[in-house]
Amino acid sequence: IAHGSFDPWLSPNSTQALDLCTGGASLAVLLALAYPQLHIDASDISSQALEVAQINIERHGLQDRIHAFASDGLQHIKGVYDLIVCNPPWLPARASAPIERAIYDENSAMLKGFLAGLAQHLTPKGEGWLILSDLAEHLGLRSRAELEAWIAEGGLKVVGKLDTKAAHKKVQDKNDPLHAARAAEVTSLWRLAVK
Repeated sequence: IAHGSFDPWLSPNSTQALDLCTGGASLAVLLALAYPQLHIDASDISSQALEVAQINIERHGLQDRIHAFASDGLQHIKGVYDLIVCNPPWLPARASAPIERAIYDENSAMLKGFLAGLAQHLTPKGEGWLILSDLAEHLGLRSRAELEAWIAEGGLKVVGKLDTKAAHKKVQDKNDPLHAARAAEVTSLWRLAVK
């Protein structure tokens, strides 16, 4: 995120943000660097991810503005935020090891929980930014209609969307069994607000 790249989206009055599923806190750090007024809570279920997050937060000297802590989704979060960012696991399948939880979300439970609880944790003019690949759609694991229904059921509306095509090496690898899906993959930043 280049400084100012989301200026039309984020009000200068926004001061409290949450990075849900923070992993190594990359998004939290980028948001803190781009928006000096933000104080950010960064949560993750993985203690190993939170160790890396703390290293990254300290490396950038942001420990006074980013607070990392353990949490399993929005249901364990208290308070409201001007901005909630979530980059959940992208594929609705069962993880066979803890590290795979960053990729697999059985029955889309985390994604559905985020969308169902988001409205309750946003300030009146707050936004939720969902960063999600459509790879599951190309693999027939989730439809766009399902995602849009979960958004609506959560009392949310889409106020903007930014798309980017995949550019990683596997997109070019025609021997990859998932080549067709990867070549069509688009990752989107969905801007969500309360209806």
